[in-house]
Formats: sequence, structure tokens, C-alpha cells
Amino acid sequence: MSLTEENIVLIPDLMSRWVRLPSGSLAHYVTSGDTGPSVLLLHGGATGASGSAVWRNIAPFLGENGFRVYCPDMPGFGLADTRSEYLPNNGPISHLRFLSEFVDALCLDTFHISGNSMGMMNTINYMLANPERIESFIFINGGIGNLVDAEKHVSSGISLPRFEGDEQSLRNHMKPLTYKKVDPPDEVVQMRLHAANNQKDSTAAYRNSGRAISSNPNLNQLFSTKDRLDALDIPGIYLFGQQDDLSPIENGYNQEDALPNVQFFYPDECGHVGQQDQPEMFKKVFLEFFGDGKVSRQTAEWAGISKRRPEHANLVEP
Repeated sequence: MSLTEENIVLIPDLMSRWVRLPSGSLAHYVTSGDTGPSVLLLHGGATGASGSAVWRNIAPFLGENGFRVYCPDMPGFGLADTRSEYLPNNGPISHLRFLSEFVDALCLDTFHISGNSMGMMNTINYMLANPERIESFIFINGGIGNLVDAEKHVSSGISLPRFEGDEQSLRNHMKPLTYKKVDPPDEVVQMRLHAANNQKDSTAAYRNSGRAISSNPNLNQLFSTKDRLDALDIPGIYLFGQQDDLSPIENGYNQEDALPNVQFFYPDECGHVGQQDQPEMFKKVFLEFFGDGKVSRQTAEWAGISKRRPEHANLVEP
């Protein structure tokens, strides 16, 4: 792998694209595949994250196997527009507005969707606002809002090391996200380092505004998931890595209890970003579920299908 003139990793079958949104902002995304059902993949919120950084393993595979895949850089991340008028200064609202404009600009009427961590919360917010456009979804290690009471949340006591603008602090920041705690490829580090420093003000604006929104009752109501997310009948599954240093597996159990219509899996040797820890497993799950609407028995066992409650026969092969 090597970096392009845009300072992103050059990956075969993963193309860099731009689109002007109705708001006037310039949105960057990577895409793979020319025909087939559409898939929208949303990255998490760790420093330097982007569509290509987080989905570089999954997106080209799905593109090669009959899907059209889109991985946008959310406001405050990657190569997103950094002009002051497009700063993500109202947190999740900025991201929801961006996604609404983005999918309309690309004429994605209906599509499959997945997100990890921050991307999972963005997935949920978009689904709740536009359920008629979602064919199916896959969650990966994130939160589900106020559907689970705050007192049930289990803290790991671990936080990501602070990014100080240099390469070593970025490597330290990224290691707790994965199971093996190994250094990512140098090209990926350089890509994320460029994005992190370029988006420093934008990322700070997003995180600061998110904290402000959490204390606003009116905005809390707008993004409430209670009695909404658990009522959706959109086909969906959840991959919660067993070894997530940021969110202990007990949080997955609490979420499973709150989401009766979602099939849970607990893949082993997976941290906060399981698609990077177990790329071959996640490729198989994504291909089967988005392609057939069901996970095969062999893949389900490999991915650690939950034994805590009866399986969903409509989502996994008996």
C-alpha cells in the first residue's frame, strides 16, 4: 500500500470520490463496485478515522462480490470539508444532516447500512429518521442511546491515550482499539496522522458540541432511542467483540436484552473494531447477511452467535 496525492492509502478497487452537497460543503468518500445493491458504511470517531481507514478491508471485498459500497468521511474526519461554515458544530445533528444530504446526492433510495462505534450511533440516528430507506443493518460495538438505562452501563476504566499531533501518540491512541494491540501499517498511520492534524479544529468542534447536546433536554428527545429503536422491524444483526477494551462485554449483554428483534453475535479475538481484528470473518458475515438476508450456520458459529436467548430463524440459518 502507498499514499495517493490526497494522502489516503492506495487500495485496489477502492476509489476516492467527491460530491458537492446541497449545503455547499464538499464531501469526500471512497467507493467500490459498479452494480448491485447499495451499502453505506460509517466509520467510528477515533482520531484520524475515515471511510478508507476503517473500511479498507470490507469495502473492496463487497464491491468485488456484487455490491456498490460507499464510505463517506463524516464532518470532522478524513478529508471532510474543513471550512468554518461547515464545521460539525452541533454534533450528531451535523452528522445526521450530512448523511441525509449525502445519500440524496448519490441517489441512494434504499440501501444496507453498517457502522462501528460513532458510526453505529450515526447509523441508528439515520435509521430512526428514515426507516423506509434501510434494507438491513449491521451494528459493531457502539452505544444505543437511552434505550439502556445509564446506570446499567459498565465502564472499562480505560480511555484512549491523548493524541498530541505526532506519529507515536497516534499509534498509542489506536492500539487499544484492536485485540492484538499491534501497530497498524505505516501507510495507514500516515494517512490517519494527516487527517487528524488537518481536522484538529473540526474534530474538537464535533466532540465539544456532542457534550453540550447531551445536557440539552430538547435535543436529547430528538435523538432518544427509547421505545423507538427496539420497535423497528428492519432486519438487523449486531457484532459485539468479546475483548473490547473500551466497552466490556456486559454492555453487549445489556444491549441484547434491550433489542429483542436483533440477532447478536460475540466474535472472539475482537476488540472495538472487529472488522480489523477479524477481517475474513466480518467479510463473510457482511456478504451473507447483506446478500441473502441470513447468516449461514457455519459463519454464525464462527462469529460467536449468542446463546443467551433463542436465535432469530429469519436472520440466521437453523
